Amino acid sequence: MNRNDLKFDHSTAVQLLFYAIIMICLWHMELIFRPESLKNKWRHTILNSQFIITALLIQLPLSILVFRMSQWSLMHHWGLLYKIPFSTHFLLKVLTGLILLDFFEYIYHVSMHKIGCLWSFHLVHHIDIKLDVSTTVREHPLETFVRVSFMIIAVYIIGAPVLILLIRQFIQSFSNIAAHTSLHLPKKAEKILKYLFITPDLHKVHHHYKLPYTDCNYGDILSIWDRLFGTYKELDQSKIIFGLDTANVNHINTFISLLKYPFKNTLRKNE
Repeated sequence: MNRNDLKFDHSTAVQLLFYAIIMICLWHMELIFRPESLKNKWRHTILNSQFIITALLIQLPLSILVFRMSQWSLMHHWGLLYKIPFSTHFLLKVLTGLILLDFFEYIYHVSMHKIGCLWSFHLVHHIDIKLDVSTTVREHPLETFVRVSFMIIAVYIIGAPVLILLIRQFIQSFSNIAAHTSLHLPKKAEKILKYLFITPDLHKVHHHYKLPYTDCNYGDILSIWDRLFGTYKELDQSKIIFGLDTANVNHINTFISLLKYPFKNTLRKNE
């Protein structure tokens, strides 16, 4: 194992630890500020947490390819970041890289909704009728494969250095977990932050069970893409119902049934 591989393993371990700490902290905050039966919360968490196993089995090996692609781009000075005039300015390069990566994440999310075969897997995340931090990890393993593969393509096009990828990963981890929490920001903070960022309330609108709200607020970290491309929407939080109106969750409430559902759903559409 070379020095770069050791650095990759170390950074991955730190990211996983950071992710776990944020998840655990917000999980307990939900328990305190959004009272519910501990038994029910644990049942929901255990169901969603099983997707961590499938995610790690797929994401960790593919993340090595993301890392290798970043190294290749650096070696060959390949990608958008090597073509822009201010690429030699460190802070501007980092900021531009983060913005470009977030834009590609927006494209990826829109694609998961608009392309039928991809939506069949992404809907596993959306049929959760109770949004909380555990919903963050509720991702079908084939979506995990598509997501990380898309990241490899994004890194190839952007030429994102490893440092920018690591910075993005820490910011995205916090943003993604916070977006799925059942908690709400103070009204003033929500009003200010939503102009630039995807806040928990904005992402809750995305998880409303009916169109057109399911097809809105695709942003990962920034909300500016939704504003630019007309996919930004707000909805009174008291009117939001989580889940999907096209899915009967009574028959898909176990880990195995969730893994199988995209294939059964596709077969029904083809009949």
